[in-house]
Amino acid sequence: MDDPVLRVQSQLTARDRVLLGWLYDHGVLTSFQIAHALFPSLDFCQRRLRTLYRLRLVARFRPQRADGGSYPYHYVIDQLGAEVVAAGRDERPPRRDHARVERRRWTSSRTLEHRLGVNGFLTDLAGYARTHPDVRLGEWLSEAACRRSGVFTRPGDPALVRAYQPRVRPDGYGLWVVRGGRVPFFLEYDTGGEPLSVLTGKLAGYREWFAALGRAWPVLFWLHSAARERNLRRMWAETPPLVPVATGARDHATTAGLCPADAVWAVAGDGGQRSTLADLSAWVLDDRDPTEEAA
Repeated sequence: MDDPVLRVQSQLTARDRVLLGWLYDHGVLTSFQIAHALFPSLDFCQRRLRTLYRLRLVARFRPQRADGGSYPYHYVIDQLGAEVVAAGRDERPPRRDHARVERRRWTSSRTLEHRLGVNGFLTDLAGYARTHPDVRLGEWLSEAACRRSGVFTRPGDPALVRAYQPRVRPDGYGLWVVRGGRVPFFLEYDTGGEPLSVLTGKLAGYREWFAALGRAWPVLFWLHSAARERNLRRMWAETPPLVPVATGARDHATTAGLCPADAVWAVAGDGGQRSTLADLSAWVLDDRDPTEEAA
């Protein structure tokens, strides 16, 4: 019997496999995000995406703008693509309706904007690394992956720590590797809809989690606006955070033509001076990354 997974394997590049893995793990990416992260040009990216679409490895949809027109294509995994990813990871094949359920989830999801924002943060880093050979995005875990028991523990850690379920739910985890150093970090992506007290309240959960792990990594708050960042930092001036935390404002970065890898981060309690993501290695307590050690 002809196996469609085996038939399509020879037509995939290493870049295709990275993209399929991202869509399988992170749900949805726009054509612009994919192009920036993986391709030298948007035109080249779009041609390759059309090929993957014809092969039924990816599916796509195009949301309509409220004021007319449409957004760029949004790409999700198609069923064959999900089966290719599972086979490459030696995992159980996905359910037969996996792609249909995922596509429906994102075409009708109220959280689409938030997910695209989170994914855009990490594809911005991947795009920066693509043109800067001295850095790389060594790991990128989704919100769901961060919640898996034991994902951030090392072999030999106590069973109690491996079974610990944190109260916080990071929007993602990344590992930024630069010049032989590394910055593991958790991402909190802010859309401006939550009270600042809710954002501040998350730090107690991180403190508890880091105490259980015996290590602490920077928590990055990527905020909706510079005004919101100022207000949050004003709150922290009165009650300093007890975990390593840095803030950045998207509107400031966009206006300045900067990305999350650049000097957009102000560490709480450090006077407000802006640091690059690589500079945050000074705030890592135990820089060994368990997700790489387990690989």
